Amino acid sequence: MLVLGIESSCDETGIALYDTNQGLIAHALHSQIEMHAEYGGVVPELASRDHIRRVLPLIQKVLTDANLELSDIEGIAYTKGPGLSGALLVGTSVAEALAFTLNVPTVGVHHLEGHLLAPLLEENPPAFPFVALLVSGGHTQLMRVSEIGEYELLGDTLDDAAGEAFDKTAKLLDLSYPGGPAVSKLAEQGIKDRFKLPRSMLHSGDLNFSFSGLKTAVLTLANSNELDPQTKADIAYEFQEAVTEVLVSKCANALKKTGLNNLIVSGGVGANKRLRERLNAEAKRKGFHVHYPRLEFCTDNGAMIAFAGAMRLKNLADDGGNHSFTVRPRWDLAELQKP
Repeated sequence: MLVLGIESSCDETGIALYDTNQGLIAHALHSQIEMHAEYGGVVPELASRDHIRRVLPLIQKVLTDANLELSDIEGIAYTKGPGLSGALLVGTSVAEALAFTLNVPTVGVHHLEGHLLAPLLEENPPAFPFVALLVSGGHTQLMRVSEIGEYELLGDTLDDAAGEAFDKTAKLLDLSYPGGPAVSKLAEQGIKDRFKLPRSMLHSGDLNFSFSGLKTAVLTLANSNELDPQTKADIAYEFQEAVTEVLVSKCANALKKTGLNNLIVSGGVGANKRLRERLNAEAKRKGFHVHYPRLEFCTDNGAMIAFAGAMRLKNLADDGGNHSFTVRPRWDLAELQKP
């Protein structure tokens, strides 16, 4: 089955073609980072308008790249939620309109399920079951993934997500948007052990996270020191060390508690170089395996939506033959069912 995937949940328009026999055929992405950088964050109305401009040309691009026609599409998957309601409506309405015209089935995909399954697009995907660390600007969660549609929440953030803490730290250090990559790049110039920041809930005994206190500690440091370039770099270094130490420790504990040996890492923060270094070292030390999506599939993208949708469509999980639709700006992953 050839499935068109459409991702439009926030500030990236992602389109992809996935075939259940051939795998990923083509994909394209337009990022709105440059547009939103002027405002220091995503402006929902501008995001929605830009999706309208980009989605149809990107669909045509992936079809052209794959030497295919619209009539070759056998199913359409789109991000139904969670996300910005206006942005979600753009992708959803285009998907259902196309599906009505082509007389093909559709499936609304949970954005987080897309991220969870993204590592399965790689050449040597992990076998079920596995532990997944979903770490992004909006989520920091540990999940036990038994199979597609069967997810158990093991741990969650009690306040800020890790990516959100990166963004807030970037603002405190007067860095450019988006904050996560800016902090990571600056941290490479930092000096070890000049500052010490808390590792919140590192020894809590559970698998939950908390990054709000870390953000406050960065604020205290920023207010009590002259923020010359080296001081900023040293704070960024210690901040990144604090976040990654907690993430790595909780992942190792989750594998121990579940008795599993495979870990996958998804979401935008999963692209963080230091996090990958520390996870790889821990995996080597403790004998588990860690899997990542390629860097371009860590952030929002159409490939993960096309893949997740294809897995559901091939099992006849058609969510709306009449092509009426709604979106789910808030949507608990635990509500999903197996296809």
